Amino acid sequence: MHVPGKYTLVAGVGEGEKKLTAFDAALLDAGIGNYNLIKVSSILPPGATRMNKLDVPPGALLPAAFGTIVSDKKGERIAAAVGVGVSKDSFGMIMEYASLCSREEAVAKVRQMVEEAFANRGMEIHELLTMGTEHVVENVGAVIAAVALWD
Repeated sequence: MHVPGKYTLVAGVGEGEKKLTAFDAALLDAGIGNYNLIKVSSILPPGATRMNKLDVPPGALLPAAFGTIVSDKKGERIAAAVGVGVSKDSFGMIMEYASLCSREEAVAKVRQMVEEAFANRGMEIHELLTMGTEHVVENVGAVIAAVALWD
């Protein structure tokens, strides 16, 4: 089985006329709008290297753990966040969250979930990374936070 060797944390916001176009705008803002996302669960491959920028051709299949929310209620605050727990010598954990809340609340939630996931496995966290975003809906708004896994 193929195991990705790189990962990138991204987040974005978008507005649109429809929910799907708002989501597309958020994907573009996050830098992952031109890929075919494959939603994956919570495991960071052992030894994966964090990269600040994706280097993947357009149209590629891109595994990603992500949290997203779309709203058409003007004035509503929406947020999404991801957390990555890195272990020193094993696999890591990825947690994602999206809700009607602030960026700070979403980031706190993913930190807590990463810590709990490590505790459940009897593992120690070497490094804990987070990324989040928030948006106040103008028309139809969307947010996404993701961890893309790639080579």
